[in-house]
This record gives sequence, structure tokens and C-alpha cells, in this order.
Amino acid sequence: MRGTNQSSVTEFLLLGLSRQPQQQQLLFLLFLIMYLATVLGNLLIILAISTDSHLHTPMYFFLSNLSFVDVCFSSTTVPKVLANHILGSQAISFSGCLTQMYFLFMFVDMDNFLLAVMAYDRFVAICHPLHYTTKMTSKLCVLMVAGSWVTANLNILLPTLLIAQLSFCGDNIIPHFFCDVTPLLKLSCSDTHLNELMILTEGAVVMVAPFVCILISYIHITCAVLRVSSPRGGWKAFSTCGSHLAVVCLFYGTIIAVYFNPSSAHSSEKDTAATVLYTVVTPMLNPFIYSLRNRDLKRALGKIVQGCTFSIL
Repeated sequence: MRGTNQSSVTEFLLLGLSRQPQQQQLLFLLFLIMYLATVLGNLLIILAISTDSHLHTPMYFFLSNLSFVDVCFSSTTVPKVLANHILGSQAISFSGCLTQMYFLFMFVDMDNFLLAVMAYDRFVAICHPLHYTTKMTSKLCVLMVAGSWVTANLNILLPTLLIAQLSFCGDNIIPHFFCDVTPLLKLSCSDTHLNELMILTEGAVVMVAPFVCILISYIHITCAVLRVSSPRGGWKAFSTCGSHLAVVCLFYGTIIAVYFNPSSAHSSEKDTAATVLYTVVTPMLNPFIYSLRNRDLKRALGKIVQGCTFSIL
């Protein structure tokens, strides 16, 4: 059963978030607003960073990459949800389901790696400020981002190929609004132990390693801040990490709630709510979190808004 794809299922049905027509209309509107806010907010950050020479630093280089990934991340699921509602269809092809799952988890890995890279950047900036420019060179920054892309793609490639070899010969209903790996494996009539072991092993390594890197970075940052004689100076140094910490907590909190709980604690309603948080809400909130207390970014965004206003008038 595992050597070739003997699947008799050619498409899956995504049940979405609700079967009530009124709730579906409300959810469609909410998803549309959140998606537009995600795309607009993240593209504005990318534009602000690219047009303001004062923001051409490693921290903002990583932030612009994170914004790009967040746009792509949200775009793997939300447009399909909106299109299905407009067309009155719940269907997604077998190949489309695998493609969506591949890109979804690839962008999850990219978010994960970029958050770790940004934590390292803050560690160097606060703990080794005199060596920051020599350590965080443009070449190193590009290599870290490129390495993240390569690793993220390689990490999800093998699990996707293994799932493609499974047979799906029974139920084709996915109680979700996108092709998630857990409900997909439950639908297979093949032995999925190898798939589950591979996903658990790779997923644990890919999630835990960057998280440990973030944790170690912030332990060193906290120690460095506590050694600063001036409380005001220490708080100013640590405040540059506040936005990053908020995003880290939001991202890892929802991921852990969905994928690292015992199966007995899972319910489709709770899992769906948590996945909406990390696939839709988190990418939308990131631009607001990073620009809320960042004067340089707010100034650059203000220039863009003024420029657009003057051009319209």
C-alpha cells in the first residue's frame, strides 16, 4: 500500500469553521478584513524599511523578511477559505491539499527560524554592542535568511512525500478550514506510524531548536540588562526586545496549544480556534506589534502615508 499512491480519493471536503449560513457570512467578512489588514500592514512595513535608509540595519532586514513570510503564510489558507465561500464549494483536490499543507508548514518553519535569528540579533546588539557591526554583517544576515529558506523547504519535503504515498479510500471530509496534517492522517486507510514518527521527530527538532536559541538569547539579554547600573538605561535596552517577545509568545503559545498537547486533550473546536490564531490573527497583529512602540518604524510609515496623501490631493 505504501509503494505507490493507490488513492481512490481525488479530492477532500473542507468543512470550514461553521455550517450555519449566518455565521458563515460573518466569518467570511472577518476573514476578508483580517486578510486585507495582514497584506496591507506587512507590505507597508516592507515598503517603509526598503525606502528609509535609516532602517537598513540587520534588525529591520529580518523584520522585512518576517513580514514577507507572514503575507505568504496567510495567503496559503485564507484566499482558499474566501474562494470556497464565494463559489459555494468545499472541495480541494488531493494535489492541492498536499501543496497547501507543504507551503503552510514551510512558512511556519520560516516564522520559527526568523524569530530565532531576530533573537540572536538582539542578543548581539545588547550583549556585544561594540562588536555588533562586525558580527552582524550583511553577508551573515543574508546567509542566515537563505539558510532558513533551505532548511524550511527540506524539513517539510520528506513528510509531504510520505503523505503522498498514503492511500485514502474512505472518508474525504476534513473538519477544518485548511489541509492540516493531523486530520489528513486520520483519513488515511494506510499505516501512518512512519508518517507520525517522522512528523513528530522533525517537528520537535525544528520547533525546539529555535525556541531554545530564543530562550538562551533572552537569558543572556536579561543578565546583561540587570548588570546595567542605570535602571533607565537597562529598561531602554530591553524595550527594543518587547515587540519580539510579544510575537514569540503569541506564535509559540498557539503552536503548542494545537500540536504539543496529548491527543486526549484535543477537540476540533479548540484546535480550530487555535489554528485561526496562528494562521490568521498572528500574521495580522505582527505589523501592529512591531510598529506600536518603534519610533523609527512609525516615522517611516508616517512618511509613506503623507506621501500617499499628497499624491492623492
